Amino acid sequence: MNHSVFLHPDVEEYLDSLSQSERKRCYTGLKKLAIDPFKNRSGCDIKKMKGKKSYYRLRIGNNRVLYVIIGNEVLVEEAFKRGKEY
Repeated sequence: MNHSVFLHPDVEEYLDSLSQSERKRCYTGLKKLAIDPFKNRSGCDIKKMKGKKSYYRLRIGNNRVLYVIIGNEVLVEEAFKRGKEY
C-alpha cells in the first residue's frame, strides 16, 4: 500500500536551509515513507513516539522528522536537528 507524503511549509523551509547533500538524504528518507511509514528498515529509522499519540519519528543522520499517519496520507509536521526536545 502506497501512502501520499505531504510536507508542512515549515518543513520545506527547513529542508531548503540544509546543505545539498543533507537535503538529498532527507528527501530520500521521506520518499521511503510513501512505501511503508510504519516499518523500521535499512535507511529508514522509524520510531513510534510514546508521549505524542499517533506520532512517529524518522531519523535521518542528525535530522529528525515528526509525522502523523491519517489513512493513506503521511503528514510531515516538523523537521529539526538532533538535540531539540520533541
